[in-house]
Amino acid sequence: MKQCIFKITSNEPLTQSVYRMVLRGDTSAITAPGQFINIQLDGLYLRRPISVCDYDESSVTILYKVVGAGTLQLSQMPVGASLDVLTGLGNGYDLTLSGDRPLLLGGGVGIPPLYRLAKEFISQGKSVSVVLGFNTADEIFYENDFRALGCDVQVTTVDGSYGKKGFVTDALPQNYTYFYTCGPEPMLKAVYKATVTSGQMSFEERMGCGFGACMGCSCKTLTGYKRICKDGPVMKKEEILWD
Repeated sequence: MKQCIFKITSNEPLTQSVYRMVLRGDTSAITAPGQFINIQLDGLYLRRPISVCDYDESSVTILYKVVGAGTLQLSQMPVGASLDVLTGLGNGYDLTLSGDRPLLLGGGVGIPPLYRLAKEFISQGKSVSVVLGFNTADEIFYENDFRALGCDVQVTTVDGSYGKKGFVTDALPQNYTYFYTCGPEPMLKAVYKATVTSGQMSFEERMGCGFGACMGCSCKTLTGYKRICKDGPVMKKEEILWD
């Protein structure tokens, strides 16, 4: 974990409620797809945890949805403004287990961390299948970005207004070697039941500290309670115990 000051170099809407922000600063603590950053905002006690979409040696890209006071404040911040950010949080995905045909399943704002994961797999010569799930066509983002990487992309919408009607589990390909997913808990439960291989799941959770001190985001696993912010957010399918 590292605390740094980052400057906003862009902050633009992708949909009515989802924004993409690029921050320039020290990204040396970010080492794996699936990690997150924790942003301090003026007037708010708790930092806001947001998954990393992409990064390089001097910048990090995040996608976030405006759902409350913190993300609303973030959406209104201008280019050039500074943010106090904790970086390198969480364990990230283990890419070594993917096999040759990894499957990536993302729902809503669970999609961003899968972008860097797909980018890594494509660079390794893997055949990457991606299924992106949304409620309606108006909410779709990053479909073309995944296609531009060279992924085979399917989109599902709950209302059938675009792509395949239904959920990500309604568009599972026949042949995949391992899966990676991120999204709301109901989606993760559905993926858990529908998938035939092993895989890794990244959990979305409200966090107090973001680095394991408060125990506020614990979940039950085969080996006891684990902290989503510190021991996760990524966990293997086999270790999860659903209530």
